[in-house]
Amino acid sequence: MIENPALSDHLAIITRAVFQAGLSWSVIDARWDDYVKAFDGFDVEKVAAYRERDVARLMTTDRIIHSRAKIEGTIHNAQVLLELEREHGSIRAYQASLADYDAAREDAAKRFAYMGDLNTYYWRFLTRAPVPEMERWMKGQDRDHPRIREMVHAATRIV
Repeated sequence: MIENPALSDHLAIITRAVFQAGLSWSVIDARWDDYVKAFDGFDVEKVAAYRERDVARLMTTDRIIHSRAKIEGTIHNAQVLLELEREHGSIRAYQASLADYDAAREDAAKRFAYMGDLNTYYWRFLTRAPVPEMERWMKGQDRDHPRIREMVHAATRIV
């Protein structure tokens, strides 16, 4: 969990969730430093400015998943983060502007690429934005999901 996440932290958390979907968490975890390097440290302005040549570079970068859709989704998500920061002054202010978790989940699904319920909860939880109590929320989720285990582990380290 990150107390005062920078814009790059938001993009990194969202990207990790996006690339993990459908894969073993350990695959992404073992290669995470390669993702950080490939995506310029998740510098949001740099990633938001990526063009086709950058997508082509990432599609041939060793040790990252070569999913054009997820790479393009990451670029889109960087652009959305910049738009939200301009509109609200900060991502924290954007997160706080939503009435409740359901509104946050619906808004994230509309604005971001690959942001369903699990990814939205993961992002908000790790950036300390309001989310439903974990045990209540988890009742409707796959309890064996690696991101849920990571969230539980992170929460118990803080307490």
